[in-house]
Amino acid sequence: MTKTWNKRTTAVHGGTRRSQYGEVSEAIFLTQGFVYGSAEAAEARFIEAGEDEFIYARYGNPTVRMFEERIAALEGAEDAFAAASGMAAVSGALTAMLKAGDHVVSARALFGSCLYVLEDVLSRFGVEVTFVDGTDLEQWKAAIRPDTRAVFFESVSNPTLEVIDISAVSALAHAVGATVLVDNVFATPVFSRAIEQGADVVVYSATKHIDGQGRALGGIILGTRSFIRKTVEPYMKHTGGAMSPFSAWIMLKGLETMSLRVNAQAASALAIADALQGHNGLARVLYPGHPSHAQHDLCRSQMGKGGTVVSLDLKGGQAAAFRFLNALSIPKISNNLGDAKSIVTHPATTTHQRLSEDQRAELGITPGLIRFSVGIEDTDDLIADLRQALTAAG
Repeated sequence: MTKTWNKRTTAVHGGTRRSQYGEVSEAIFLTQGFVYGSAEAAEARFIEAGEDEFIYARYGNPTVRMFEERIAALEGAEDAFAAASGMAAVSGALTAMLKAGDHVVSARALFGSCLYVLEDVLSRFGVEVTFVDGTDLEQWKAAIRPDTRAVFFESVSNPTLEVIDISAVSALAHAVGATVLVDNVFATPVFSRAIEQGADVVVYSATKHIDGQGRALGGIILGTRSFIRKTVEPYMKHTGGAMSPFSAWIMLKGLETMSLRVNAQAASALAIADALQGHNGLARVLYPGHPSHAQHDLCRSQMGKGGTVVSLDLKGGQAAAFRFLNALSIPKISNNLGDAKSIVTHPATTTHQRLSEDQRAELGITPGLIRFSVGIEDTDDLIADLRQALTAAG
């Protein structure tokens, strides 16, 4: 039945399980284990658990399973595995499938922790990683080899908001049998069509737009049933990266309002980008949904809307950026994004501070760059606050 529903309906009702009490809000099963009716029943469940049979919370839980089924239906994936955080999902998806000697091609523009996993962790275990400019298809063509096992990229990069062509990169990867893994956080499940466009595995930090209210950590890995249950699940359940039932319940509640929040945030983000274009205190205004963005046409065809994040590059460098941040009244200085509250971050000194100055320069992360995650506050109030802060920074 859920296959005939549109996204907003699926986000509210998909995967629902009700107990004999017929509760309206999904139940939280706060239990680490499950009781078997007999020794024979325990043996049978360990051999093969049925659809509604569970063994241990690290392996699965009814509340967690509701979240997995709902987000899988929303994304158009066969199955999903819920993880303890977004980075548990990213690292779990990669390490579950890779081994020493494998080759990975990745876009260079990534969140700092993703870069750490690819540069430090995977290389430590003998995985070869080649980095490319994700917007340059010729670099993908040159880097992908007959023995490439996987490609990885953020569909919209953090924090410079470059848009990667999912269909084109997927075609190149699939030509050599490589698996396409997409970190889709900035696209959000609301605007995502990543699997339809060729992605094999889609990863989200559920901490961001799915919760969207700053309450809990979480992540999700989506893909084919075979990949999730035969590759991801054995790795995740034995290494302990599973989501807690309470976090899963929070994510289920977040999904109910996600479309309303994200569409409102995207509309505000476009209005803010348009209002600040050409401001004399800004070197750049980056927003994929605005016609001034280099990949605007790709963004419109791939996502429909530009997402919830605007990046502002102040002319005065770090000093001006700090004056700007400290002068804001509504947005809060923090390092999350996708929240109902507007959040501002200075990537060069926070999320990407571990990179060298040359690496940051190569990625376009200048000393004046601010990542602005647009919340659900009044758009006119946000624009007025940004303008007064730019004046204060000047």
